[in-house]
Amino acid sequence: MEESMKKTQGESGDKEILYSKAIKAGKRIYYLDVKKNQKEDLFLAITESKKIQSKDGSPLSFEKHKIFLYKEDFDKFVEGIQDIIRYIRKQNEATAGEAQTKKG
Repeated sequence: MEESMKKTQGESGDKEILYSKAIKAGKRIYYLDVKKNQKEDLFLAITESKKIQSKDGSPLSFEKHKIFLYKEDFDKFVEGIQDIIRYIRKQNEATAGEAQTKKG
């Protein structure tokens, strides 16, 4: 993981990034950026950046998707993510258990 404490306003006109963490995951990079809105409230901008290699030989490009998460939604968002992760892990354990039963 990469981390930077502060970035300045980019050429794209983005708000100032106060804190940032990059999470590399295969062909994707997730950026978790803390920014400040016009009312001086902090919010989280989550960006998924995925490398797109075209088959026709044109230059490498990136596909980006953004989600903005505001402080009043943090608790609900974290609860939802935790619930989904528990569900997926439980399903994966059940699937792995079924595979072991079939082999044995």
